[in-house]
Amino acid sequence: MAVAAAARLRARRRGSTHAGRRTIGRGWAIATYAALVFFVIWTVVPFIWMALASIKTNKEIYNDFTILPKSIYFGHYVSLMTGNFGVWLRNSAEVSIAATTLSICLGALGAYSITRLRFAGRRIVALGLVFTYLIPQALLFIPLFQLVAGFGLSDTLYGLILVYPTITLPFCTWLLMSYFKSIPVELEDAAMIDGCNRLGVLFRIVLPLSTPALVVVGLFSFTQAWNEFLYALVITNSLSTRTVTVGLTQMLGEDVFYWGQMMAGALITAVPPVIMYILAQRLVIKGLVVGGVKG
Repeated sequence: MAVAAAARLRARRRGSTHAGRRTIGRGWAIATYAALVFFVIWTVVPFIWMALASIKTNKEIYNDFTILPKSIYFGHYVSLMTGNFGVWLRNSAEVSIAATTLSICLGALGAYSITRLRFAGRRIVALGLVFTYLIPQALLFIPLFQLVAGFGLSDTLYGLILVYPTITLPFCTWLLMSYFKSIPVELEDAAMIDGCNRLGVLFRIVLPLSTPALVVVGLFSFTQAWNEFLYALVITNSLSTRTVTVGLTQMLGEDVFYWGQMMAGALITAVPPVIMYILAQRLVIKGLVVGGVKG
């Protein structure tokens, strides 16, 4: 009898322990989902507010506070597209695409050189890239502006294309270095035995296998160039060379704030990066995971 009672007691204790663990696990799950819901709402609500404000009339924005518009009004979008907004949008697209292309090309060449070639100071160069990325960009815009002005590229899109890779190139090189380390060297050795040179190995073997990492650095570079404000404000002066981030500030007058047009412009500006991330999210996750583990 005593043995049976002891066995039943141990069984009850194990059951209570498992029940307690299930309760704790359920509590953590609820807390996690609640936090995720909060952050989703925190992120999505500003976009919803911008979208609603962009289709309200000026009277509803300034005088009658309403959450939902009384009627859908597209006048702000029409005013935007008949002004300089289309030019600013095109300038941002041209600069972002060019800066992204430069960052990917130079980053791939630099990352492959550091990870595969053996030369003196290789580790110092790699550490220098990391430290360069940590330097606040606000400390660099004066010397960079002097450099751009010295080349006669101030108030031009070429000046921005020259400057923006200084923001994106260190991260692109670092992430590609981490990803290249995950590619077996034996694949490159086999290609070189078959007569392929270093550049051929890079373009035919390494880069095709590094598509997720290339997508990550491409999206990062494009987003950084698309959203950049400080350098665009300092380097460009005329309305014809403004990017969209700087151009939107022109709607903040001394006496009148064009909130409807600003919200419409901000919403249009936010659409391209969001669409790109949605379409490439699978490759982005894979590139960050593999690059982060190997780095």
